[in-house]
Amino acid sequence: MSGSAVPEYWLQQGVDRLLVDEKSIHARVCELGRQLARDLDDGRDVVLIPVLTGAIVFAADLMRAIPTRVRISMVSVSSYGASTTSQGAVRAGALPANIAGKHVVIVDEILDSGATIRLLRRELGALGPASLRVCVLLRKRREQALATECEMIGFDIPDEFVVGYGLDFNDEFRNMPFVGVLGEAGIRARGG
Repeated sequence: MSGSAVPEYWLQQGVDRLLVDEKSIHARVCELGRQLARDLDDGRDVVLIPVLTGAIVFAADLMRAIPTRVRISMVSVSSYGASTTSQGAVRAGALPANIAGKHVVIVDEILDSGATIRLLRRELGALGPASLRVCVLLRKRREQALATECEMIGFDIPDEFVVGYGLDFNDEFRNMPFVGVLGEAGIRARGG
């Protein structure tokens, strides 16, 4: 997954180590896109539902890696705030309309506590999609995450606080093109 060093700028920002490099992310996202195209190739509409805001980077790359017609409809769920641990999931906006009879893919950047995925699976499943699956870039190796149903996983990672490729701490680091571990000094410097 990684073999590269953290670039100097990101080291100065408190990123202790690189966990998943940019090249590995790109290759795995392409694989996930091809798998979705194969699995959902029955003529029905495919709707990707990224969880805002963190999943937008992953969803944009995933969408481009699916060689078929895809629609996108965002959903907003809050679970972290200014913390490094999930505080529980609360939907912060309306659910996508008109997904009945369509293949629905919930797209999230990380499966941590599982609360967001369980909430969305329950609420979107009640709207009658033809199929409902979850695709995450990262799944933490922790009991709650491993116990949460998830059909497509980019990478299993240690239970550490990670940033980059859409993942943030206090709205910083989303633009980092790799996934890295934010160290205690980086967290403290940002009020955590």
